[in-house]
Amino acid sequence: MPSQAAPLKIAVVRFSALGDLVMVSAAVRRLQQSLPHAEITWITSPLGYALLQGMAGVRFEVYDKPRSLADYRTFYRAFRTHRFDIVLAMQANLRINLLYPALHAPVKIGFDRIRAREGQWLFCNRNIPFNNEHLVDSFLAFATAAGTTPAPVTWALPISTADQAWATTRLTTLPRPLIALHPVASKTERNWLPERYRAVMQQAAERWQAGFVLTGGNSASERALCAELAASQPDRTLNLCGQTSPKQLTALLGQVDTLLAPDTGPVHLANAMGTPVIALYAVAPATLTGPYGHLDFVVDRYPQAVRQFLHQEPSELPWNTRVHHPEAMALIEVDDVMAQLARALERA
Repeated sequence: MPSQAAPLKIAVVRFSALGDLVMVSAAVRRLQQSLPHAEITWITSPLGYALLQGMAGVRFEVYDKPRSLADYRTFYRAFRTHRFDIVLAMQANLRINLLYPALHAPVKIGFDRIRAREGQWLFCNRNIPFNNEHLVDSFLAFATAAGTTPAPVTWALPISTADQAWATTRLTTLPRPLIALHPVASKTERNWLPERYRAVMQQAAERWQAGFVLTGGNSASERALCAELAASQPDRTLNLCGQTSPKQLTALLGQVDTLLAPDTGPVHLANAMGTPVIALYAVAPATLTGPYGHLDFVVDRYPQAVRQFLHQEPSELPWNTRVHHPEAMALIEVDDVMAQLARALERA
């Protein structure tokens, strides 16, 4: 370790998707709270930087995930003269694992052997302990291994007043309560049925005279689904699918009354902004990837899916078991969602 006069130099490695980056940000904030003089460098993707840019006290190194030998050569050359005290290897897959030798540090902390996928342990000399825990807690374990002390989880995503104003301008004409729907996850098996989203919108409009804002990516399938849902309640719905930056989406989710979504990144964006989330789970357990610290509005049919489709008890399965069955999400009924929606809107 460096002398007391030299600041601790910590490299955080996480590219990945927006939801993962939000969860990792809790560990970065923990590092800043406990080690205020540390120099933190976060190595991430352009998409990650689009969300995290402006995070005070963090230096960013931005790279696409490597796809060729030329990409690896570029990365290795870029870090040839960099020296860190600790590398927090918070991503474990082969393409990222092959970057770790380029990062020079006496301490490289990776996942435990159970979660260190695709040989990550070959590139690290320390590891966090295994626990069957939420992903946020696994990332916080890296901060603990780096020398931090327990503290309340904070997010403090760097959303500017301009982003907030953008969201306010677009939402101002919609009726309240305002429900955001982000209906498409990155994996098709996590998606809920479109006709059930339509039923929820119909019932919420009749019961609460609610307004709706639709968000999503720019793919043709996402745009088509959002257009279909918007057409079901045209006078009270704003369709912003494919039209938001990561920061704008985050600001938007911070200004609605609740979010309805499957297991996808905006669940964590909304949760970090303090918005109640009706998150829909059947493929993976909400205790692993649900809105951290706020599972009270989740619809979790994972235990039922395990029993019905895997014919086992959830307690008997490995920590990361998924229910890869096309009918798993169909276990979630409209009444399940409406019950949680009523509770969330009552709190809002």
